[in-house]
Amino acid sequence: MKILVINGSPKGKYSVTLQSTEYLKIKFPWIDFDVIHAGQQIKRIEKDFSECAEKLAEADLIVFSYPVYTFIAPCQLHRFIELMKENKADVKDKFVSQISTSKHFYDITAHNYIRDNCMDMEMKYVKGLSADMDDLTTDKGQKELIAFFRYLMHCFENDHYEPLMKKEKAKKPVKVTLGENREKTETGEIAIVADFDDSDKQLIAMIERFRNSLTMKSKVINLAEYPFKGGCLGCFNCAVSGKCVYKDGFDDYLRNEIQSSTAIVYAFKIKDHSMGALFKMYDDRQFCNGHRTVTMGMPVGYLVSGEYSKESNLQMIIEGRSEVGGNFLCGVATDEIDPDREIDRMADTLVYALANGHTQPANFYGVGGMKIFRDLIFQMQGLMKADHKFYKAHGQYDFPQKKMGRVIAMYLVGGLMASPKVKGKMGNMMNEGMLMPYKGALDKARAEKGEKVEKTDFKALIGKK
Repeated sequence: MKILVINGSPKGKYSVTLQSTEYLKIKFPWIDFDVIHAGQQIKRIEKDFSECAEKLAEADLIVFSYPVYTFIAPCQLHRFIELMKENKADVKDKFVSQISTSKHFYDITAHNYIRDNCMDMEMKYVKGLSADMDDLTTDKGQKELIAFFRYLMHCFENDHYEPLMKKEKAKKPVKVTLGENREKTETGEIAIVADFDDSDKQLIAMIERFRNSLTMKSKVINLAEYPFKGGCLGCFNCAVSGKCVYKDGFDDYLRNEIQSSTAIVYAFKIKDHSMGALFKMYDDRQFCNGHRTVTMGMPVGYLVSGEYSKESNLQMIIEGRSEVGGNFLCGVATDEIDPDREIDRMADTLVYALANGHTQPANFYGVGGMKIFRDLIFQMQGLMKADHKFYKAHGQYDFPQKKMGRVIAMYLVGGLMASPKVKGKMGNMMNEGMLMPYKGALDKARAEKGEKVEKTDFKALIGKK
């Protein structure tokens, strides 16, 4: 049996994720494993895909192996998948799965991305393994890896795989009109970060409509014109100094030309269920800022050409990016239905958010993501010194186990509730007690309006019980 591992890590044989494959080689010596170092050799593979095409055609089972970078797989693996499609790789009906390593920060969106693209190529997909970076060093992690591989072999031998998602006929985009160019009366400048060429007429029209709808200045930054030397290498050279190992100046350009703007709007055409390999390179290279949410409080928006309503995983990524970054998402304007109205609405919402300093509290995507980062940076503070300093300064080390007053109070309440006699006497006092902090807020609001506020007589309340 031939298993082809597509190693998406830019570190090649030094990939942490790839060590899982090395472990499987030792445990299953009768299986023929081969590896394509797609992440490390992507420049060479772009010039000549023939060797990769041959290996893909000969494989019985294909496994994508990669670290999770910024919600999805590294940009180098994005580009490899683009090349598979462009070269019409002979992978139809081949079994495929994936192994990723991360700290479980949006590993689900990375796995969904790989799955969706495998199904585009009509491959037989089996749910992959999402491992912690340190799992292979533990007995539990090793057992889980072996169990996953045996399950994968079971699926292969019995022809079990996830059913292909139904493909619907693509809708034609709705034409965008440029609209009237409004007077620029507001201060500030919005950066529109985009990826397009002269053939992307629809996206160009969406950008022009948005700029005309704004009442403040804007500038367009086309990533296709930036001289990137390559994607993030995961080398951690920037962990202490914030300086990227590449000499293409992107770290300074990012901070001075993009993140210094009043707000940021991203504009792209959906490609392979994502923003495309070039945008992913832009995202990955932002690791020069580490895990620091340097644009928190800044509103963001998206101009998306394509059938965004069908891309649930991309929707999760866009919302998750905003929530973790502490950015108010002003909207995602698409060219599916009434794009003129949606673009104008997003422009108005963005200006309103800037004028009023409007933000919203984080939802599960933001709270959960930041808790993972909080714990990670605290453990790695010796290496990620800039991140550690930022997290301390912004109060992001909000460890719940350090709030001992609340912990002790809950022990007292738990002790009282454990007694049937006391619980019977308390009656509705528990519910009333839980509402006391909120009553204080309501009373304060009434007092500010000049209304009379009655104080709660706790002794009388207890006497009633």
